[in-house]
Amino acid sequence: MWFPAWPLRRPDAPRDEPCQAVGDDEIVVAVNERAIAAGLRAGMHRREAEGICPAVITVRRDPAREMVLFDPVVAAVEAVVPRVEVADPGIMLVPLSGAVRYYGGEAAIVDRVIEVLDATAGPGHRVGVATGPFAARKAAELASPAAPYLVEDDAAFLAGLDVADLGVEELVATFRWLGIRTLGELADLPRPVVVSRFGRPGLEAHRVASGEDRDPVPRALAEDRSVEERFDPPLDDMERAAFAGRALAHRMFAGLEGVAPFRIVVEMEDGAGALRTRTWRSLDPFDERMVAERIRWQLRAWIEGRGAGIGGGIAAVRIRPFALSSGGRQLGLLDGHRGSVEAQRALGEVQAIVGPDRVLQARPQGGRDPGERVRWRRWGEADIGDERDSGAPWPGRIPAPSPAMVPPQPEAVEIEWDGGLPCRIRLGSRWEPVRSWAGPWRRMGRWWDGEPVSDRYQIVTSAGAFLCEVVDGRAALIGVYD
Repeated sequence: MWFPAWPLRRPDAPRDEPCQAVGDDEIVVAVNERAIAAGLRAGMHRREAEGICPAVITVRRDPAREMVLFDPVVAAVEAVVPRVEVADPGIMLVPLSGAVRYYGGEAAIVDRVIEVLDATAGPGHRVGVATGPFAARKAAELASPAAPYLVEDDAAFLAGLDVADLGVEELVATFRWLGIRTLGELADLPRPVVVSRFGRPGLEAHRVASGEDRDPVPRALAEDRSVEERFDPPLDDMERAAFAGRALAHRMFAGLEGVAPFRIVVEMEDGAGALRTRTWRSLDPFDERMVAERIRWQLRAWIEGRGAGIGGGIAAVRIRPFALSSGGRQLGLLDGHRGSVEAQRALGEVQAIVGPDRVLQARPQGGRDPGERVRWRRWGEADIGDERDSGAPWPGRIPAPSPAMVPPQPEAVEIEWDGGLPCRIRLGSRWEPVRSWAGPWRRMGRWWDGEPVSDRYQIVTSAGAFLCEVVDGRAALIGVYD
């Protein structure tokens, strides 16, 4: 069941003007009817779409907010057919095998579910029925808003699909170059030959083309691989819960020993003892980032959704992986697996308690001042790259070694001079003689912003080594050396 324009069901998306939603990669993920009439479609680059229709209004996709709106729809469908799996906000997969006997056939189930969709979400949905997640998704894309698309012959349906439906551009380009244009032509090739030529991507593509994605490469594991985190006191902040979820995702993958799940179950227990559960599925194996995102979206949906609200805060979060595939990550030869897991878990717990802005990690970057040459980000967040080019010359930069400690703001300090040379520095209540020093390094300030010229000195005493800045005769401590 698919809502093509679900990312546009938000207050700031106009209904009577062309509108599109784009992801972080600037690719259009949804368009409304006015945009379709103007020639826009999902999959375009934002610039291409705005070139075709300059009047289009563009909104940035917010999956977490989309899930807040979508969760009541999923719950309503779950009341008709249990074990609903969410693939993305706006897309859900519903297994029909267990409900066919109760409702008297697939058509009866589909009619009942469409009634529920109309009542809870209104029009705009597409429904497809087929064997396997991939075929069902393609059937939904071919369905019309007025009628579902029920696949009668799955093999013939898949055989007629274009290889571009696999969604792997490099693989598709090679298949076309080899004269393979449909999934049927791909499925007719011997699987060992495809695997020897294309490796695991070729194997996954051949399985999809053959309709074997219903149970993706199952691998039985003897022990329970679920992970759980309990919070005492319960969490009452969404951002802390999201960071705790990211730590849980890391722990889960660390314990899966090289396999990856196609389906996960997110469970949340609130302070009042109530338990909530939601199943998520992906047509591709989940990775750590994807699992962390789904946890964040789902927790936000439970916290902010209609009729929601968590009594007493979040007391526990549990993640259960299912449909495990050997297509997961592989640890490096020298990876410190268990030590890393424990360190990540400890940092995640601390971050959940003190807040995401209190546990940070740093990376070096370019700059003249010691404080500028380090870029901070929250622990666990993706690397955001350099703000300043580390390869630039940076005139006035202090030579190595860098100070081990840099105060947030320069601290005033007294320095006694003899003939323009530093001879004593006051540390607290006592004066320390200068044993050696280096500098000055002249720093030209941003004159257009009114910054003055300053001189930097490295000063060594018996009590330690310091980096000092002198501006208009006033000295300040800006670094301490180890």
